[in-house]
Amino acid sequence: MHHFDDIYPFSAIVGQEQMKKALLLNAINPRIGGVLIKGEKGTAKSTAARALARLLPEHPVVEGCAFGCDPGDYRGLCQDCEKKYPDLVAIPRKMKVIELPISATEDKVVGSLDIEHALKHGERKFEPGVLAKANHNILYVDEVNLLNDHIVDVLLDAAAMGVNIIEREGVSYVHPAAFILIGTMNPEEGELRPQLLDRFGLCVDIEGIHDADTRVEVVRRRKAYDDAPDPFITSWQREEEDLRERILTAKELLPQVTASEDMLTMIAQICIDMAVDGHRADLVMLKTSATIAAFKGRTEVTEEDVREAAELVLSHRMHRQPFSDQQMDKEKVEQSIEKSQQEKKQPEQQQQNPENQKPKENTTPDGSTTTQFAEGQPFKVSQKPLATPRRIDSFKRDGSGRRSVTESRDGKYVRSRIPKTIGPDIALDATIRAAAPHQKDRKGPLAVKIESSDLREKVRERKMGNTILFVVDASGSMGAQQRMTAVKGAILSLLIDAYQKRDRVGLVVFRGKTAEVLLPPTSSVELARKYMQQLPVGGKTPLAHGLSKAFEVLQREKMINRHTIPRLILISDGKANVSLGSGSPLDDANEVAARIKDAGISSLVIDSEKGYIAFGLAQTLSQEMGAKYLKLEDLQADQIADVVKGIGM
Repeated sequence: MHHFDDIYPFSAIVGQEQMKKALLLNAINPRIGGVLIKGEKGTAKSTAARALARLLPEHPVVEGCAFGCDPGDYRGLCQDCEKKYPDLVAIPRKMKVIELPISATEDKVVGSLDIEHALKHGERKFEPGVLAKANHNILYVDEVNLLNDHIVDVLLDAAAMGVNIIEREGVSYVHPAAFILIGTMNPEEGELRPQLLDRFGLCVDIEGIHDADTRVEVVRRRKAYDDAPDPFITSWQREEEDLRERILTAKELLPQVTASEDMLTMIAQICIDMAVDGHRADLVMLKTSATIAAFKGRTEVTEEDVREAAELVLSHRMHRQPFSDQQMDKEKVEQSIEKSQQEKKQPEQQQQNPENQKPKENTTPDGSTTTQFAEGQPFKVSQKPLATPRRIDSFKRDGSGRRSVTESRDGKYVRSRIPKTIGPDIALDATIRAAAPHQKDRKGPLAVKIESSDLREKVRERKMGNTILFVVDASGSMGAQQRMTAVKGAILSLLIDAYQKRDRVGLVVFRGKTAEVLLPPTSSVELARKYMQQLPVGGKTPLAHGLSKAFEVLQREKMINRHTIPRLILISDGKANVSLGSGSPLDDANEVAARIKDAGISSLVIDSEKGYIAFGLAQTLSQEMGAKYLKLEDLQADQIADVVKGIGM
């Protein structure tokens, strides 16, 4: 966590207007609840966060306070500052960017017992964590989707309430945690759970700039900054000062901003039509609309403010089917605005013509979303109970399928607990913390006196579940009779099942003379579907190459994560015509299939062969692999449920 004076100016960032707007709105009104920036690498996400900190003015803090309390805000003081109030000495402090490492544990985030103080003085004392340092600063969480869900919950709770409440290890403490939360993520690395997405106030999707002139300007400015930072920063000083003044003016104006009943009705109507759950979207849209109005120097929320706010507030909250595109439907927003205006006029007309009044019928919101897939109609996977998953090293698979607590000594150490029996995996840090307050009362020659009641054991957690690798034949024969359309529909159905179980998925495609790993195993099934849509079709059938590449991928996956359960799903007609060397293409494919069987990889072969004349090559291959066999046209809900159950998925 460093703060550098030479930081790229916020005003000099080219493009990415939505991202800059969302950051500025949170700077004016942190109660919006932070912003999640979703986008590919190299799109100025971290640069913008640091530039925002440099842009914001200094603010007063209590001298010597570990939490950086604001001396002018009595309700937001920590326990120590409350005792000293009003005799508080204020000093100016620059805004900082506090970064949260992905490997951070809960005690580092929320704070814990000060072990050194407890050992020296035999007293419990709170040791502040990252949330304490973030108070009245910017908390920047890069790759927030890779954090433990529990840590994300803690962050979002603190961001929403503005305080951090600690109840652990005999420590009970509450301190202010009012910060600007900026989270970034690359969707290719996996998505956040919808429950966590909803907790971010705003969300912005960004991508690289595709206009050549604009990209040239990005390079030109960055080069000028790298060559001579001070002159470059000075050249943008006027723009920075103007923007800083606008922020300060908006912060002062914000308490005076009001929203009429018509605007409240408009916000509610938009949220109803977009079919968002709960009322958080309504509240955040109101806060955002008011902040936009203040930023524009007005004290009244207008229709345009609501329209701008909807684009930032609703994109990550809308209902959708798995793998459907999640984009704001601007036309639907306009229809909602129109509807709210018509409903405003309707009571006036009814007052003028009371005889025309009729009770309103219950109507269904038009916010339901449907998904149409070019790859063919997906079918629902049967929800019948599946076979009990095999046990590996005493694991229990949770309902979500994402993480499981392990009783062995591997996995990530996430917390401690009092052991039922004393084992080898002692949590030394937690044990010392438990013993520390009692040191003054215990006698003995040791520097630290530990009794059996102090012992704590480590609770470990590891990701687990299936790694499903799709091996897809994209040769020319798959283009006949629209086979690839049916194949994509089958893959989509299996992807939906993997999505529900939080399995990892990958994609290997073979065509022409070789095979290619289009998607290494990842938790982002959304990305798998994206690659599946773009499958090229044509050329010969290098089946042995596809199986060999798949075997390499799954072997590597088992080495990286020995607790994963590898699954291979081959979709092909089995008509191999490209060999690995000088041998027969079919013999090469069968030989690799036998290696897959010997390695204990569970597999499924979906035969895409059609027509009256059938060679049955895929069925023969499935026997060599020890795989379940199914014809593509028979791949319906009942059959797929049985097959999935049969291979243990």
